[in-house]
Amino acid sequence: MRGFLAELKQSLRMFRQSPGFTIAVVATLSIGIGANTAIFSIVNTVLLKPLKVPDADHVVEFMLTTRGNSFPGGAPQHYFLWRDQARLFQEVSAYRLELMNLTGGSDPEQIPAARITVNFFNLFGAQLLKGRSFTAEEDRPGAGRLLILSYGLWKRRFGGEDSVIGRSVSLNGSSYVVIGVLGPSFNSEQFDQQPQVWLPFQIDSNSTEGGCYCRVAGRLRGGISLTTANLQLQVVADQYRRSFPKLLGPKTTFTVKSLRDVMVGDVRPSLEVLFGAVGFVLLIACTNVANLLLVRATSRRREMAVRMAVGAARGRIMRQLLTESLALSLAGGALGLGLGLGGIRSLLAFYPSNPLLAPLNVVNIPRIGEQGSAIALDWRVLAFTVSASVVTGIMFGFIPALSASRTDLNGVLKDSSGRSGTGFHQGKTRSLLVMTEVALALILLIGAALLIRTSLALRAVNPGFATQNILIMQMSLAGTHFEKTTEVDRVVRDGVEQIHSLPGVVAAASSCCVPLETVWGLTFVVAGRPLNGPFHGYAGWTFISPEYFEAFGIPVLRGRAFNAGDVAGAPGVVIINQAMARQFWPHGDPLNDRLIIGRAIRPEYNQDPPRQIIGIVGDIRDTGLKLNPRPAMYVPIAQLPDSINALNLRLLPVAWIVRSTGDPHALAPQIKERLRQGTGLPVTRVRSMEEVASESIARTQLNMVLMTVFGAVALLLAALGTYALMAYSVQQRTHEMGIRMALGAKASDVRNIIVFQGMRLTVIGVVIGLTAAFGFSRLIQSFLFGVKALDPAVFAAIPLLLSAVALSAVWLPARRATRVDPADALRYE
Repeated sequence: MRGFLAELKQSLRMFRQSPGFTIAVVATLSIGIGANTAIFSIVNTVLLKPLKVPDADHVVEFMLTTRGNSFPGGAPQHYFLWRDQARLFQEVSAYRLELMNLTGGSDPEQIPAARITVNFFNLFGAQLLKGRSFTAEEDRPGAGRLLILSYGLWKRRFGGEDSVIGRSVSLNGSSYVVIGVLGPSFNSEQFDQQPQVWLPFQIDSNSTEGGCYCRVAGRLRGGISLTTANLQLQVVADQYRRSFPKLLGPKTTFTVKSLRDVMVGDVRPSLEVLFGAVGFVLLIACTNVANLLLVRATSRRREMAVRMAVGAARGRIMRQLLTESLALSLAGGALGLGLGLGGIRSLLAFYPSNPLLAPLNVVNIPRIGEQGSAIALDWRVLAFTVSASVVTGIMFGFIPALSASRTDLNGVLKDSSGRSGTGFHQGKTRSLLVMTEVALALILLIGAALLIRTSLALRAVNPGFATQNILIMQMSLAGTHFEKTTEVDRVVRDGVEQIHSLPGVVAAASSCCVPLETVWGLTFVVAGRPLNGPFHGYAGWTFISPEYFEAFGIPVLRGRAFNAGDVAGAPGVVIINQAMARQFWPHGDPLNDRLIIGRAIRPEYNQDPPRQIIGIVGDIRDTGLKLNPRPAMYVPIAQLPDSINALNLRLLPVAWIVRSTGDPHALAPQIKERLRQGTGLPVTRVRSMEEVASESIARTQLNMVLMTVFGAVALLLAALGTYALMAYSVQQRTHEMGIRMALGAKASDVRNIIVFQGMRLTVIGVVIGLTAAFGFSRLIQSFLFGVKALDPAVFAAIPLLLSAVALSAVWLPARRATRVDPADALRYE
């Protein structure tokens, strides 16, 4: 230990004597290690941090699996069936998030509310600060309206008063009794928005509802593996299908997945690719620093020879040089730690916080918190940075240390210059490192270019609807006051009329769903057409008010749009899109047919009358810009049966859509006030449709930005590495250049020699990089859109770009070589 400290002190003295070298090395390493720390901090938060669940490794989520595709959630009967598999699971709980209006005060607000069954708090390890939890009796239908407050709402709305227990609170126009307050640290991580109140689910065990009504999680019993549970659930599914053939399709089964896998979803592959890509940046940084150390070792050959002459062993020399490398690396790691965490938090500050209540939230990166707030320094990030620093120090320090320890003692001491054996042709190691830099940079640049083209392609996609000058806002109409469709229709008509009274409004409408954000779908039957199964097809289903198509600029291709006459009591009508007409009426006219919608999904839809198809509208990409338009059905809000109206408003808020002549945000305060005065209800999530579209591709954009940053850093480091090698080569060959020019060589000949040598390394690196990039591009193929993995334009342009940058890096030292005075050069040694 004493020897190590002595070597460390010696290293620090050497660094003080050469501050320029020290700053260059530490800065290079801080970039490489910082980039890796940044990505690892996301990987740590999303994939590695323990879930906030007791015995998390045994907690699973129940899925409905069809043809290999799994969807979380199930119907009430599924929940009770899964709960009863006591031999396999314990503490099975169903849960769902809703938006509810908290009223009764001077400032009504819309809050997220969680409906949970009695085992939820035990399953997820909740601790109550005040009061008590629900009982099994209170979790039954009709048992009364009770709630538990979150700690945040208790402090913010009720001042943290103990007297809140037993107080009545108005939610959606109904009175609920407060029975408890949750502790401040509880977060089950199961909801896109942190619930402010918790309500007993009170699911009816006699319900025959279908569809994904709720999510269900449970804990595997001791000794039960996922494989065993899934095999047993397949038997349960077969038995259930025989008893209820209409409630479970012939190719659908029950499965469970670990809760972590469900939460992480499809973000794992992209994080793994980014983590691998950022590793290339660190390798490039290592090669750069290794080159710098090789150069420095050359200048220290005489020093090393003198040390060895006075008795220093080769091992001692290597240990000293590796100590210097580790000291530089740890300094770079300390700086990189701050740069990495600060940089990723800055990037994620612009990442949209997009809490969706629909089960298909493909926008958010899970577990990172709002704008990356959950990403922080912990022991894993610190351990990774320290480990990366140590490994990096050994990686870039070993070859220079080995080279210096093999110094030819007699040769160096006889050579007064101390540069014995340092010509270009003896610098094979440095040449190899530069070729490696070029190859790695090319791989990253090609990946970045493919993702940039994907981003551009997504932005160029015509979604089928307008996004400019459109304002989107939400309002929850859940509650007994709005269970009747006539009340909802009145609110919508009054709201649209109030909005239209504002100057600058072109069109206004209301809907259940916002394209690219919330999607809904139902089965349908074409009346009078023979059936081979329970229904003819499945299509998107959206209830809308008149002017919806006008507000979004969706063309009516045939027939008509909805109007004020399409109300309750009038003949039922429906509008379909062109994709549905093309798929299900390839040779017929859909305007001659009627649709029976949703009968195979839930009993509420049995009240929906057959609907005449009155129009065909243009296709829109409502499920994502990467996906082709799906078949879609539109029905008027005013014609929803009360049962369907109550069901859907309980699950989702309604959206207001306003199209204006100018900046839609300028009208937002007035629209919110008009709607609040007309309904007494709060309006939330005010955004432009352009913001919604941008949020829908946020993860792709983040991948593109990160890969572009990595590629730019790699390009810069590769250029600097090439420049440094060639500049050093010119310096070492000054004597040779002087002799050549003294013997009559032209300046252009000397320049071309340097350029040729530098570009030869670049071309070799490009060829190696292209070969590796073929594999890397296929690895990221699933993230691409509108561009092939082996896009010819990218694979032609990026090598040319890299070669041009390398040529610039070579050209400057080459020009310097041509300015050598032969007389000075001959005296150089």
